[in-house]
Amino acid sequence: MRILVTGVGGPTPRSFAASLKKYSTYAEWELFGTDINPYAIGLYKKELFNECFLISSARNPDEYWNDINQIVFEKKIDYAIILPELEVIEWSKRQASGNLPCPSIIPDFNVAKVLIDKSKMTELLEDLKIVPLSVKFHRNQTNFESILEKLSFPFWVRSTSGTSGLGSLKVNNLSELISWIQINPDVDQFMASEYLPGRNLACKLLYWKGNLIRAATAERVSYIMSKVAPSGITGNTSFGRLINEPLLVELTHKALERIFNYCGALAHGFFTADFKEDKNGKPYITEINIRHVAFTQCFAAGGANFAEDTMRLLDNDPQFNISYKMYEFEKNLIFLRDVDEVPILMKEEDLLKKLKS
Repeated sequence: MRILVTGVGGPTPRSFAASLKKYSTYAEWELFGTDINPYAIGLYKKELFNECFLISSARNPDEYWNDINQIVFEKKIDYAIILPELEVIEWSKRQASGNLPCPSIIPDFNVAKVLIDKSKMTELLEDLKIVPLSVKFHRNQTNFESILEKLSFPFWVRSTSGTSGLGSLKVNNLSELISWIQINPDVDQFMASEYLPGRNLACKLLYWKGNLIRAATAERVSYIMSKVAPSGITGNTSFGRLINEPLLVELTHKALERIFNYCGALAHGFFTADFKEDKNGKPYITEINIRHVAFTQCFAAGGANFAEDTMRLLDNDPQFNISYKMYEFEKNLIFLRDVDEVPILMKEEDLLKKLKS
C-alpha cells in the first residue's frame, strides 16, 4: 500500500508513519513524505519513508497542487494522510468540490474552519458548559474592561489560532498582559480564558461517514523543551499517561456533534480534543485539533493504533470492525518521549522505583 504523508518535518507525521511501520502488519507499507522545508529531518528518514519530496507551500495553492498531483500520479499513491493544519484546510476545500487526487480522511471544510478558530469553537460550545469562560480581543485593544468584567486574574491568554500553545501564558495582572501582547507581534487575535489548574488531558476520536468508530484518552504531564516556552507548553509531550476516561469521550463527542450540526456536515475525520481540569477536577475543552497529535505512536504502542485504523477504513477492509470501540489501556501505563528518540512505555510504579533508588 503506497501512502503519501505530508508535513514530515513535524513530529506528528513521523509518529503516524512509525505507527504503521512498527506496530501494523495490515499491509506492506510504502510511505512517501513531503515537506516545504529543505532542512526538515523527516525528508531524510529513510527508515520511515521510501522517498520524500520538497514541495510548495499550501499558501500557494496552484504550485502546491501541481506538486501533489505529480507525486500522486508518478508514485501511484493509494491514499494520503494530511497532517499540517494549513494542508488539511486546503484538502478540505478541494474535497468540497469532489476533486481530491486520491482518497484521504479529511473533515468538512466548514468544520475545519470552526475548529481552527478557537474563539469561534468556544462561542459555539459556551452554552453546553464544556468550555472555559473566555473573551476574544485584538492586539490593538487598549481598554481591557470587557475582559476584566468577565474574568479575574490570573487567567490564561493565547492566540485564537495556531498550534503548540502559540501566544499562551498565565497572566497575573494587567502589566503582564500588556507586556505579553507586545512581545507577540505576530498574533492579531488573542483569547483570554479562566485559568484551569488541573490535569491536562487529551481525547482522540475517529469518525467515519457519520459514525464514531474509535476513541482513546491520555494525560499530558510535561512537555519536551518546556523551559523555552514561558507557559511551559510546547505542544510536544515528554511524559504522559495512557488513561481510560469515558467522560472525556462523551464530552468531546457532544462538542463535535454540536459543531457538525452547526455546519450541516457529516461526522467524518480524526480529531484530538484538549482538556484542562478546574480545581475541582471538572474537565473543560480548550481546543479540538483537526488531526493526530505528536504522541500518536505512543497510543499505537499501547494498543490503540489509530494510524492502522485510518488506513483500514480508507482501504475498505472487510475484516475491520466498524462498531464503536473505546480503547482501554493497562492501568498505570505511562510514556516517555524526547527529541530524536523512540518513545518508551512503562508502568508508572517502575518509574517511581527509579526515583526512589
